[in-house]
Amino acid sequence: MPFPFIVVPTYHELENLPRFTERLWSAVPDARVLLVDDASGDGTPAWVKSHPQYNRSLFILERSDKLGLGSAYLAGFAWVVQRHASDPCSAVVQMDADLSHDPKAVPEFLQALENGSDLVLATRYRDGVRVTNWPLHRLMLSIGAAQYVRWITGMPFTDPTGGFKAFRPDKLASLDLSHIHSNGYAFQIEVTHMAWRMGWKISEVPIVFEDRHAGVSKMSGHIVREAIWRVPWMALRGRAPGKATTTNRESRS
Repeated sequence: MPFPFIVVPTYHELENLPRFTERLWSAVPDARVLLVDDASGDGTPAWVKSHPQYNRSLFILERSDKLGLGSAYLAGFAWVVQRHASDPCSAVVQMDADLSHDPKAVPEFLQALENGSDLVLATRYRDGVRVTNWPLHRLMLSIGAAQYVRWITGMPFTDPTGGFKAFRPDKLASLDLSHIHSNGYAFQIEVTHMAWRMGWKISEVPIVFEDRHAGVSKMSGHIVREAIWRVPWMALRGRAPGKATTTNRESRS
């Protein structure tokens, strides 16, 4: 039976991994997990390789340095797409390991793909704000960024900057990932923008977003600046009507 593959970038996330994998497999027992680790130095590879599910449902792609969020996802996507050719999966889900993305929401994403979506986006800002335990300045930055992206690009999505998504594997394989140039959080916007311009059917599923369980945020001034100037650059590549849809599902989180 096909199974979903979960791609998770990690950098100093060891403290979160036991709880994250436990919750994920509780919600989606047949999920396979690929951790893309950027030389964390915190014992993540050793933890993975000692896990009973290593090379069965838990895999790791080790990288030699902290090379960035976007490149981590690109490496993970390429790894899964190559494997999908011989061992087909039902979906490719990207999410964080810090439990800000609740694994209990993954089945809703998978259902949306089964119902015909090509790409599913989590939304924190549809029908109100669904964010807990964030400082006000971080929340205002996130809401402002979402409005900025919508205004500049024309994309209709309520939360275009989020990093919790699910793809149909064949659609993900059709993306020319060499055309993705962003490496920080702008990566999330650029992938969605590319899919929208290609006319994918894109849906949104409301989630409850909670601040990370442990560790520190990787957000930085450089990441914010990259997103600010990358968004107009994306818009200059052209607008498209897309085939955007939204779902009325309420999050079970």
